[in-house]
Amino acid sequence: MCAHVLVAEDDAMQAELIRRSLLAEGHTATVVHDGPAALDAALRLRPDLVVLDLMLPVIDGFGVCRVLRRDSGDPDIPVLMLTARSAEDDVLLGLELGADDYMTKPYSPRELMARIRTVLRRGGRADGRREDPVVRAAGISVDPVRHEVRCDGTPVECTPAEFQILLAMTAEPERVFSRRQLLECTRGTDRASTERAVDVHIMNLRRKIEADPRRPARLLTVFGVGYKLSGGR
Repeated sequence: MCAHVLVAEDDAMQAELIRRSLLAEGHTATVVHDGPAALDAALRLRPDLVVLDLMLPVIDGFGVCRVLRRDSGDPDIPVLMLTARSAEDDVLLGLELGADDYMTKPYSPRELMARIRTVLRRGGRADGRREDPVVRAAGISVDPVRHEVRCDGTPVECTPAEFQILLAMTAEPERVFSRRQLLECTRGTDRASTERAVDVHIMNLRRKIEADPRRPARLLTVFGVGYKLSGGR
């Protein structure tokens, strides 16, 4: 069972714990920290499951769930709500808005993973019966479910860290990522803990997807800031 899970959690430590637990289960994960980012990622990436914290900034989890059920084009996308609010009214409101499950904090990572497995099986989201959430840009396609990368149609072998970096950059072409942001993408897949490691990953990716790695046309350096994927969709 392999699924792409969107984690919307404003607590960075909690989000990282969930992300690492998902990676250990063989899933891929996209992490966001506020309501607008959760909606953007859900509508763009069409994940197999949304793990949704209720206390998100700007738009709370109730609002995110309401919009997903109304405007996502996939109203049956599974939603598992996480919250410190355990009042019966909150639980009922979440379920009335269409949440598939509801967990209150604190919770154990093992229980959360068990709940995620149950929700995915219930919705048939991890057995190939739905369109895969492939992201494409600049001649690159990244399939977070099959864990496959193609460049101009040709398969590309990537390390887990390279895959996570390319997934993030392909999902947001033309966005400039700092080294620290790209390093965060590799947490749980790479033991390297310095931003210098990102430069090595970018160099290796250029060898794999650029016609001339010394004159990159896709993975560009933005001096003093970081890197971006350029070239259009």
